[in-house]
Amino acid sequence: MLPLPLEAGEAPLGVKGMDVFNQQPVRQLNGTLNVEEAVDLAVRQNPEVLKALRELERSHGQVVEVRALALPHLALAANYNQTDSGIVSQGAANAFTQNKSWRIAMEVKQVIYSGGLVSSSIKAAKLTQDAAYYSLRDAVDRVVGQVRQQFSQVLVAEALVKVAQESVELASQQLKDAQNRFEAGTVPRFNVLRAEVEAANVKPGLIRAKNDFLIAKLQLAKILALEPSDSGKPGFQCIGELRISPRLFDLGEALSLAVARRSSLKAQRQQILIEKEKVIGAIAGYKPRIDATGGFEIMQKSSSQALDASVQGYFLGITGSWKIFDSFETSGQVAQAKARMQSATAGYDDALRTVELEVQRAYADLQQYKETVESQQKNVEQAVEALRLAQERLSAGAGTQLEVLDARVALTRARTTEVQARADYVRSLAEFDRATATDTEYAESFKDPLEALEKRVLRKAAQRAGEAEPKKKP
Repeated sequence: MLPLPLEAGEAPLGVKGMDVFNQQPVRQLNGTLNVEEAVDLAVRQNPEVLKALRELERSHGQVVEVRALALPHLALAANYNQTDSGIVSQGAANAFTQNKSWRIAMEVKQVIYSGGLVSSSIKAAKLTQDAAYYSLRDAVDRVVGQVRQQFSQVLVAEALVKVAQESVELASQQLKDAQNRFEAGTVPRFNVLRAEVEAANVKPGLIRAKNDFLIAKLQLAKILALEPSDSGKPGFQCIGELRISPRLFDLGEALSLAVARRSSLKAQRQQILIEKEKVIGAIAGYKPRIDATGGFEIMQKSSSQALDASVQGYFLGITGSWKIFDSFETSGQVAQAKARMQSATAGYDDALRTVELEVQRAYADLQQYKETVESQQKNVEQAVEALRLAQERLSAGAGTQLEVLDARVALTRARTTEVQARADYVRSLAEFDRATATDTEYAESFKDPLEALEKRVLRKAAQRAGEAEPKKKP
């Protein structure tokens, strides 16, 4: 099994090497669960990651298989023949014709020259293995992003349940207050009916919020490959906060970082190199092929009737072949290989534009939801104050019940919008980290040509972070 070195990044995975994939799977989970634990669990047992891991193992087996083309092949061959004596006597030309014969041979075969076919096949297999490794990393990045987004969806669903509960409690308090005032004779029966209708209207919102919360947990459990508890519902409780954490990259740096770090683009670049090696392998059809054979052989003497009478010795040989004219078969194979290489190049260009679009969209969403959260935080404060004033006016007899109801609806709407904006920001942040490949950090085992660009962008972000920190007083 090939090593998969993983290091803790900004959002630590909590895994060190591929041993994490060999741990016993967790089928049910009870108790609390934070986002880091959820990410660690998903990386260990999410089906998408496990399938990518099996593909990496398959590509390793392919390398071993193709590498065998360049190594000697040793084979042991044996045969024994027996013919009816009547047939032998009819066709006998001399007295020593046998009706039994045997042969044992140990043979070694080695490719001496293949026109570059063997070497290109080995290189293509190794590049395929690298591409599978990058695909595994891309699967991990996607799953980490999905977990973070769905985890935030669970948190916002839970927060919206609390907002709905507060709305129900406010409506119940207003109903009780209207009933008390009606019994005291200070308000008409209409106020009580209006409060009862409003209290009944907010209950479906609470029911819907609870159902959304359950569905969000079920979707998270699916990503984590968890089974339901005995009650049929997820047994874990998500804990965490919807924090607003800014990213210190401008759009240009984010685009450069995505091009340098995205594993999907690395896999696409490997695919171009794979197709290039296949072109070399196809061109090998124009060139000669030379194989060498040698071995040791033991066989029965042709002049003896005794089965134990034998002769033995070695044999050596060289076989060469060269297709002078193959009816343009090789030409067609070369044309196909070049077309596949051009298709891989076009696919990389399209993937690059897709990545750029993902980064641009995530960056724009971050700006939008950040501004929305800032605006709604002030709006919630104003809505709370408006409700307090409306209740005081109603208690003093200067206001109406309709003003209180309007203020309460406005507060519920403001809180819902603020919580939803926070969740949208957190989800956009997870998408931004996935699009720029900054959510996870991997240890490279070879030199990446874009590594210098990646380090330059990260260095600038670190400098900004240092400048943004408040200076300590002496």
